[in-house]
This record gives sequence, C-alpha cells and structure tokens, in this order.
Amino acid sequence: MNSDKFEKVAGNGLISRRHLLGMGLGGMSLAATGSLLGADAGLQIPGWSKTPGPGPSAYGAPSAHTQLQRVAGAPNPLYPGGGVSRTPLQHMQGIITPNSLHFERHHAGIPDIDPAGHQLVINGLVRQPLVFSYENLLKYPMVSKVYFIECSGNGNSNTVGAAGGSAQSIHGLVSCSEWTGVPLSTLLDEAGVLPEARWVAAVGADAASMGRSVPIEKAVDDVLVALFQNGEPVRPEQGYPMRLFVPGWEGNISVKWLTQLKLLNGPAQFRDETSKYTDPLPDRSARQFTFPMETKSLITSPSGEMTLPRAGIYKITGLAWSGSGSIRGVEVSADGGRTWADALLESEQWDKALTRFSIPWEWNGGDAILQSRAIDSAGNVQLTREAVIADRGTDAFYHNPGIQSWAVSSQGDVSSVAV
Repeated sequence: MNSDKFEKVAGNGLISRRHLLGMGLGGMSLAATGSLLGADAGLQIPGWSKTPGPGPSAYGAPSAHTQLQRVAGAPNPLYPGGGVSRTPLQHMQGIITPNSLHFERHHAGIPDIDPAGHQLVINGLVRQPLVFSYENLLKYPMVSKVYFIECSGNGNSNTVGAAGGSAQSIHGLVSCSEWTGVPLSTLLDEAGVLPEARWVAAVGADAASMGRSVPIEKAVDDVLVALFQNGEPVRPEQGYPMRLFVPGWEGNISVKWLTQLKLLNGPAQFRDETSKYTDPLPDRSARQFTFPMETKSLITSPSGEMTLPRAGIYKITGLAWSGSGSIRGVEVSADGGRTWADALLESEQWDKALTRFSIPWEWNGGDAILQSRAIDSAGNVQLTREAVIADRGTDAFYHNPGIQSWAVSSQGDVSSVAV
C-alpha cells in the first residue's frame, strides 16, 4: 500500500480519518485473489469444517481462542472480600462490555442473595413507607438505557506517574452496558416525597452495609433501580437482585444489592462519603460530593504492554466518555500533544455512554507519544495530566481524568509515560 496517497493531518504520521474506509478495502482486496480461493492449488478444507461440533448449550461461553479475562488483585486478608477486577479494554471493540468482563469493585465480597427473601424499603421523609419484593419490581414499567459506569479511582496511577501498565491495569475500572430497570422517580412518586426531603440515602445488603447519599434532584432525574444488564438479570457481582444506577456519577454511588432508600433533609455522611471518595487538595482541604465523572478518553490500541511488529500504517482506536453528556469530538496526537487531528467517532454518541473513536496512523519506526483528548456536549475538554496535578496535587486518589500518554519506542514497544 502506497502511504504517499494518504493525507497527513498532524505531526508524526497521523492520517486523515476519511482514509479509514479506503484502508479497509485495500486489505480486503487480498481475499479476492485466485490463489487464496484455491484456484491454483485446490481448495483446502480445514478440519473444523469436516466434523460436527458440539450441540446447543444451556448457557453460552466465549471461544477458547479469545482468552479474554478480567485482571483481579491479590486477596487481602486485612480486607476480606474487598478489591477490584478490571476490564480488558485493549482487546475489545465497540462500546458494550460483556457482563462477564464488566469491572468489579467490592467492599465486603459478593453476598449470595435469594431474591425471594430480599426487600427494598423506602422510608424516611415520605407520606407512606413502602416495601418492595423483587417480584413486585418486575411488574413495574421499565426503561433501558446504555450508560458507562466508572470507579472514581480509575486511572489514579496516571496522576502519580507510576511506570508501566496496560490500558486494562491503569484504566480498566470503566465499563458500559445497557441497563434496564424501574426509574427511581416512579417509586418515589408512589411513596410521596415530603417537601423537606433533599437527599436519598441508599444502603446495600452486603456485609459492608455500603451506603451513599444522592441529592433529590438527581434521584428524580435519571436514576434507575436496575434489574437487568445487557438483557439478563444483573449478575451477583453487579448487585443482584437489584442495584441503584446513577448515570454519569462515580461508580461507588450506584449502590449494589440495594435494600433501603431513606429520604433525608441532608446527606447521611456515610463512611464512604467522608473518609473515602473525597478529593484532598494541595492546601490540605478536601472536596466532598464531587459526583460527576469528568470528560475523559483513552487510546486502547496501540497501548501499554503492546508491541508494534514493524513500521507501517496502524489504526489507532480508543474510547471516550463524559458524565456531563455525550462525546462531541476526540482529537489524537502522535507527537506528545504538539499537534492534533480529529478522530472518527465510530459509535452512537449517547449521553453518559462510551464512544468509540479511531484514526489511521503511519508509524515510521521512530519514537512517538500517542495521546487523545475528548470534548463533550457541554463544551468540556479533557484535562491534561499537568492541569489535574495543579488543581488537586499528586495525593488525589479519586477523579483523575488527565490525558493518558503512550510512548512508542523505536523497537515498537508501547508503554505508559508521564507527560
């Protein structure tokens, strides 16, 4: 393929996004040659086309050849049941995360809940307290929405500049699914929220009694009591039989194994909104209730711990998201942010959902630094790593949307780098 015919739109080899289709057709033309169709040497039928395979199964499984899996941290005896597992972002396409690969975050392990014995209580500042069983909720009208969810600690090692890591190990605490459930506003209307109620305190049925407070304005806007994920019942690690789902806000507030919603005139000040999930600042103060996840993007390929086998043309691809709306554009740089080019948005641009982007790039075999930055529908532009540090310091653990940089060496090795 003659790379001279491609229009370069930024430094260090970035090619106009309009050439992506032409690159695909160029590769496909090889499949139409006579030799590959067997006209010269005779058609070779592979073994799997000669022998019947196994029949239908009760529950599907991925191909053994894909070998996709989450990465989980080592068990901590001082924190039983706590920890995370991360989504393999670098090996995935599209925007929907399969349920089996959706990231996990637990504070006391996964409770084994029998839905027949589980209840959701709505009480506090309401006209009539209500109790719902799982079967009760299944009878209510439901809505389905595609949303991302991100742990607020996702990408924190990018801020401190820790060496090494892959897209999965650094940023794998974000996933995207179709969530189906009952709008929380429907249940609150039925309970009759009193005028003085300003917050909803949500509590889970796990051993940590996980609790978070949600402002009433958000609770009646787009919050769901989610019962299904990607068409099947929410899995135990995602909160079966029901979870709160708070679109666009830090993942911890979407309380799993939901069992109580108490209407209050102020926040409950749970452990996980005082001692944790706050943002310490350089002046030793701290921000509390910084709920929305900021505008962010990530190049997933090429990315950390990958190797480019030879100089040539590659497709840079990645994901972008924002808790404040939809993604309106993504720019990519191959020279560490000196010049930028517009990427192609390959997926639907839904509010508070992942968006897939791509752009062709000609790697000349020299050093390069790949970056991406997203712009959302509210006009927010993804912050640089330096801007995040200037605002929050290097001790900030949560809410780190800074631009991720991947360094490509002359040997083709790709690694995380602090720029």
